This record gives sequence, structure tokens and C-alpha cells, in this order.
Amino acid sequence: MAYVEWVEIGNEPGLYDDAAYRIIFDAMARGIREGNPNMKIATSNVEAGPSDRYWKGADLFKDRADLYDVLHIHRYAIAEQWPVWRRTYPENPAVPYLSSVQKLLDWRNANAPGKEVWVTEFGWDASTKKPDPKGEWAKWVGNTDDEQARWLVRSFFLFAGMGVEKAFVYDFNDEDKPQLHACSGLTRHYEPKPAYYAVAWMLRSLADYRFSRALKQSLEDGYVYEFIPERSDAPVIWAVWHATKAAHSMSLDTEGRGLLRAEMMSLAKDEVTESAIKRKESADHFEIVAGERPCLLWLSAKP
Repeated sequence: MAYVEWVEIGNEPGLYDDAAYRIIFDAMARGIREGNPNMKIATSNVEAGPSDRYWKGADLFKDRADLYDVLHIHRYAIAEQWPVWRRTYPENPAVPYLSSVQKLLDWRNANAPGKEVWVTEFGWDASTKKPDPKGEWAKWVGNTDDEQARWLVRSFFLFAGMGVEKAFVYDFNDEDKPQLHACSGLTRHYEPKPAYYAVAWMLRSLADYRFSRALKQSLEDGYVYEFIPERSDAPVIWAVWHATKAAHSMSLDTEGRGLLRAEMMSLAKDEVTESAIKRKESADHFEIVAGERPCLLWLSAKP
């Protein structure tokens, strides 16, 4: 894998007004371009709307196409803000999670075609501890380890389907503190959480694959995303899940492909769990019990 250098100009520079940030951005971007023309330049955290405390409005980067390569955004599926900070599942249309990313993609398409969009922060807090009932974070509500794992993996699938080029989990490690952004690591005290194994399973399985199409995309009926291999002789992979149901029967037509194997998302080291293939009706049609924990299906090439 080729290593690509990149730099972002300001992370969340909301305390600079737009005029001041524009001066800083322009000067730094020009200096970086002169010093290393091959380095990718990312904006600060950016949203399609107006600037705010934690991001700059995308319109600030209009007519500056030569000064940056990437628009990046931080997004969290927060259902209740301070002092609760409760997060919800990624497909939830009631929170500005996927919708904010989509608005930035739409802005890019209209104003900066060819620029990449990255999600450089997303994640879920999961702690084994309860907050101090008398402290600052007394009303904070975290998520379970299993929720963190499955929502991270499903977010990667969803971002791929939207056309996001890169996505970065926040954070890698945490110290198990029950408060906002303090227990969102893939590891806890550098010991892997279920999220670590889940993301590793996804990366290992889809290492040489790219999103192709959404065969099913419904809060009610479930999700089926197709990923195609770089090698023409490798199997096609379908990612299958339901946003809110633990067990949802889903009828799938493999379009002439044979089902080679099916795996549930891993939550532990070396865990391999077969998905519940409920019944085969014909050579290329079957039912699967899909749930909130996604599974992958390996399908042979069409005859």
C-alpha cells in the first residue's frame, strides 16, 4: 500500500472568525503547495451550512480549488446533547449524522467536483464504568461494547455507499472514562474491545474490495450492499444487516451466483460465526435472518 502524506489546516478552528481563518488557510496552503506539491491538503472540519463553533462553512472554500484536495467532516450520531450525550444507531434519520455527510457530498458535487470527502472523526463511547453521580458527567449515557462494534462497522459500509473516500474512527485507545469522547477507543487500556475485532474483521474481509451498489437500503426491510473484488476471479461479497431488529427474515436472490459462505461480524479474537441461512428455496434464492450485527456473504461469479 502506498503511503500518502496529508495535512489538515486547522482541526476545529471555530474560535477564529471566518475572515481570520481564511487568511491563515490561504497562507498555509500556498506554503505547503510550494514546499511539497505532492502533499494532500485537507480543509478544517467543514459542514455544508454556515460556520459554527466546531466547523467552518463549506462556502468558505469556494474558488479555492487549487489550495486543497480534501473536504473533511466530523460527525457523531448524537440523539441527546448536553448533559446526556446519548448516541444512537447510524441509520437513524432523526439525527444529523448521515444527512450532514450527504449535504457535504452534495456541496462538493455542486461546487468542488473532483475533491475527496473524508469523515475524519466518528465513533461511539463505550465504558465499563458509570459516571460519578455528583460529577460533571453525572447524566452522561454511553453505549455497550456490542453497540459500538456493530455501529462502527455499519458506518463504514454506509460511508462507502455514499461515496466517502476515507473514514477514521475516533479514537484508537481510551482509558475507560465514562464521559464524552473519553471511552470511544477501539482498545481499552490498549486491550482490544469487541470494536477492535469487528473493524479488523471488516478490513480483512474487504481489503481488496470496493463498494458497487446497494441492493437493498431500507429501515424497514434491511440493507444489502454489494462489494466487488479487484481480482476478476474472486467472489463478490454482500454485506447484510438490519438497522434496529435483532432477527429479520430477508429473502435474497443471488442473481445466478452460488453462495459460498456466510459470516457474522466478529466480536472476539479468532471468532468465526456462520450466519443463519434459514432455508434454500432454489440454487440462487434463499432466506437469511439478518440482524443489527452485520454479516458478509461470499458469492461466486456468475456462470
